Amino acid sequence: MHEASIATELLNIAVQECAKNGYSKIDSIRVIIGRATGVMTDALLFAFNVLKEGTPAEKAHLIIEEIPVRGVCKDCEKEFESNENYIIFECPNCGSFSINLLSGKELNITEMEVSNEN
Repeated sequence: MHEASIATELLNIAVQECAKNGYSKIDSIRVIIGRATGVMTDALLFAFNVLKEGTPAEKAHLIIEEIPVRGVCKDCEKEFESNENYIIFECPNCGSFSINLLSGKELNITEMEVSNEN
């Protein structure tokens, strides 16, 4: 389950950025996760909720936006998009394995809501 290590790293980054900017509490963390990463969002949420205890993100919500896999085939030159959980990197139009991914490999924190504890 690599989701636990991902949750740990997300928390570490968020806590460091929070402290660096003079805040003491994280209210939410928004992330984008591409479907081609193989990250299981339910497992990531579970790991995040366990690991956040005792940190400045203890009451934070993890908001996940999933990004579909988008690509373009080098052979037929058609773009395609897939929301499947498991991707076979094959053009759905012609079956070629010669593709360029345009999106779907993202794994980034895009936004955090922070505050100072009262």
